[in-house]
Amino acid sequence: MTTSHICIMIAIIVYLGAMIYVGYLCSKKNNDTSDFYLGGRKLGPLVTAMSAEASDMSSWLLMGLPGLAYLSGIADAGWTAIGLAIGTYLNWKIVAKRIRLYTHVAGNSITLPSFFSNRFRDNRHLLQSIGAIFIVIFFIPYTASGFAACGKLFSSLFGVKYLTAMIISALVIVGYTTLGGFLAASTTDFIQSIIMSIALIIVFCFGVSIAGGPSAVIDHAKSLPGYLTMMTTYDPVSGTESAYPVINIVSMMAWGLGYFGMPHILLRFMAIEDEKKLSLSRRVATTWVVISLAVAVMIGVIGLGMTEAGKLEMLQGSNSETIIVKIADLLSTYGVLPALLGGTILAGILASTMSTADSQLLAASSAVSSDLLGRIIKKDKKESMLADRITLLLIAVVAVIIARNPDSSVFNIVSFAWAGFGAVFGPVVLFALFWRRTNWQGALAGMISGGVMVFVWKYLVRPNVSFLNFYELLPAFLVSCAMIVIVSLATKAPSKEIIDEFETVQKRMAE
Repeated sequence: MTTSHICIMIAIIVYLGAMIYVGYLCSKKNNDTSDFYLGGRKLGPLVTAMSAEASDMSSWLLMGLPGLAYLSGIADAGWTAIGLAIGTYLNWKIVAKRIRLYTHVAGNSITLPSFFSNRFRDNRHLLQSIGAIFIVIFFIPYTASGFAACGKLFSSLFGVKYLTAMIISALVIVGYTTLGGFLAASTTDFIQSIIMSIALIIVFCFGVSIAGGPSAVIDHAKSLPGYLTMMTTYDPVSGTESAYPVINIVSMMAWGLGYFGMPHILLRFMAIEDEKKLSLSRRVATTWVVISLAVAVMIGVIGLGMTEAGKLEMLQGSNSETIIVKIADLLSTYGVLPALLGGTILAGILASTMSTADSQLLAASSAVSSDLLGRIIKKDKKESMLADRITLLLIAVVAVIIARNPDSSVFNIVSFAWAGFGAVFGPVVLFALFWRRTNWQGALAGMISGGVMVFVWKYLVRPNVSFLNFYELLPAFLVSCAMIVIVSLATKAPSKEIIDEFETVQKRMAE
């Protein structure tokens, strides 16, 4: 093992050890299920903001987005980034405070499915159970993809077997999450967002320097037809440009709709200690997201400039997603300090993956332990905490089993899962918060129709109808909204108790 690899390993080991230590510290603050799954609603505004965005972005920010820009130019990556930035802002602006107030008023709900049941007085708990099932369907494979990404990173760096690397990564994530629950996940996500930011800055500055400066990077990008415009894309195989269709713009922008239904992000809104501090959280989160997305897109352009300068080999296909890994590896060859900085970059990639995996693991665990089994198994506080941790461990084992094959197609599930959550929960969240006439029948119809349409559009419509080949989130979201309205109006109106509770939240929002 070379000196650079030793320095990289030291940086990563220090980082992983710190995450476990945070989990240990947070474990002392967990007294019951509410603490374990919602941190006792004690999050500060900065932790709320940064943990929400770190758990959102995952390795996609440091691998997927730069790789997309590296290959085909800024159009695909740019429109996606714009959609995500708008969705982030709107989610903080119109949903965050309202859902914090409403979940507290509606039976102090600690999960999204329990909020639906409490909000609509669903005494049979159909909304809670079906919502939990959808969370498990989409989150366990999503978590597995995070485990697999960590495994592939370690395996490619140090030459260890993929399965060994993946299991070690999973053990670390499961370790601090099982110990400290939501508070540990949120605190580590806050730390991980800082590491991700440092990684982006180091890569950006080093890449520009190695590529010959900003002018060299821009001049090379301009020389490629269609590379630097938002209405055309560059084909690296033929070296030609092609028009960027409006339908593609709509598809990429539609990613922003997913935010309204992401359980692991909405939980951060529900957990802040004071809803009045959410305006500060919104400003911090939106600023970080806009800057980070812009820098990530630029890193793809810079990486291509480094390739042109002869510093990196040309990356083809999915290998383009390793552009930051290649830059970190190059940086590590310049001495001990640069190697430690390279290790920090790789820890940033690891952090981006872990910050999402821990939140998904916790959300899936709460769906099973609290929403599906909570009414069946009656437990005291001590037994409840033990059951929560055991559930989390069992779900992690299933995720590890799914991720055991490095060539599995689990990564394809990521965008599909985003569409699933956005369509299943997004419309129900918005109508529950903003339309008093919504009833439990409408919410149930919206949830099921949204979930079904994601599958129908993905596997039946898109492959067979060329002009409808766009992201399944948009049609599924619209169908869910329509079903909520139609079924709610066709069935009995909500009771006076539900309307009064709705009005109470509206009054508190106006204060």
